[in-house]
Amino acid sequence: MTGIRCFVAVDLPEEMREKVGPLQSKIATEGLRLVRPDLVHVTIKFLGDVPAEKVERVKKALAAVRAAPFTARLVGLGAFPGRSVRVVWLGLEGDFSQLSAEVEAATKSLGFPPEERGFTPHVTIGRVGRPNAGTSRELLAKIGLQSTVDLGSFTVEEFYLKKSTLTPGGPIYEDLAEFPL
Repeated sequence: MTGIRCFVAVDLPEEMREKVGPLQSKIATEGLRLVRPDLVHVTIKFLGDVPAEKVERVKKALAAVRAAPFTARLVGLGAFPGRSVRVVWLGLEGDFSQLSAEVEAATKSLGFPPEERGFTPHVTIGRVGRPNAGTSRELLAKIGLQSTVDLGSFTVEEFYLKKSTLTPGGPIYEDLAEFPL
């Protein structure tokens, strides 16, 4: 039996999302699939397929998360993993560490393993399906021209448990619960 594909996230305010599309047009390259600006978010923790009967326990655990609101700034453009680009991201400045640590602790108690790579706050704005040297070189050059982009600040005042449904037209996200900071 499959579960409900879930993740914990912080949404960007609408005014921040509106700035993503024009930036994406500057880096558009063959082979780069851009994330629709209305779907961009900060993933705090990907939970994967959660059994339906466990979702309420996840909500209860996340409701106990205690972190203060904080200011974040959407600044810098980069790529994972490096010379062979798989993901294009916008960087984030701001203290996501308390929120991330609290979410990790809450979900670990339910059997979700901690993220081995640690938490790097970012917003994914594009993915490369099959990286190749030509695409990566062209894309890295475009990213380099935008590497110091600054889209401004916003206040993080809540986070969400989201459901992700994968479709041929792209993912559909649904808020399962909202948690104020």
